[in-house]
Amino acid sequence: MKRLRIFHRTVYRYAQPVEFGPHRLVFRPRDSHDLRLITTKLRITPTPTLRWQHDAFGNSVAIATFTEPAPELVFESTLEVEHYGLDGYLALDRANAWWPFKYHDLEEADLVATSTPRLGDPEDRIANWAKQFMWGGDHTTPARALLQGMVDSIRAMKYTPRDGEGVQSPSLTLTQCEGTCRDFAALMIEGCRHLGIAAHFVSGYLYDPKLDVDEPEELGTTHAWVAVYVPGAGWVEIDPTNGLFGGDTLVRVAVAREPAQVAPLSGSFAGGKEDYLGMTVEVRVRQGE
Repeated sequence: MKRLRIFHRTVYRYAQPVEFGPHRLVFRPRDSHDLRLITTKLRITPTPTLRWQHDAFGNSVAIATFTEPAPELVFESTLEVEHYGLDGYLALDRANAWWPFKYHDLEEADLVATSTPRLGDPEDRIANWAKQFMWGGDHTTPARALLQGMVDSIRAMKYTPRDGEGVQSPSLTLTQCEGTCRDFAALMIEGCRHLGIAAHFVSGYLYDPKLDVDEPEELGTTHAWVAVYVPGAGWVEIDPTNGLFGGDTLVRVAVAREPAQVAPLSGSFAGGKEDYLGMTVEVRVRQGE
């Protein structure tokens, strides 16, 4: 078990005081058998009215509404969690699952939306990319080998940070052989869905033990990865960017069918483009006592 402390600060700056529309925050993890939320603190300036709700996937979401204009908008989230990381490899081995999967009748109806391709693939590029990891054409393939093949292929691509919002198309990621963690997650998700494998987009944080010792002042980032549903194993978290199958370094905050549904922070302001001076994000994930 690891006790982790997470600090996430986002600052928006403007040339003059502006009015703010509602902002949607997805910062708070859910308690589970592998992740326990110990403390949480949320500070927002200027002070809003907060309304909490659960979205369609059961994620904890806060809606902030503002009444006063300001030249700066600050969100600070501080979390302390206990992480009982699960070994995704072990889960797959115990499941002894082979593709193609046959989901249980009681589960299949609930998994349709996440096991069906959501994006256009007119040239079958994504489908063909996914099928290359099958053994011997249409023969059955061990789930672990199939998923590992996808991860290895993505790991061979170039990781390129991008400050802009949104996710590039999986086809573009294949063409350029580069992207961000969310681009790589989107590619693997769509590839899984072309094979009928249910897959979720996961938003959260990555704990890097090296930063605790070697570079304690270096910032971390928000992170994105994949959860696939395997018969006998359930939802298995896979980080194609770092080649991780589960473990205690992936701190899950929210899951959804599409990346836009779990953006950590989104909102609007009333003003011209020239009023917006930019945004800074600071994330620190460190091990506690």
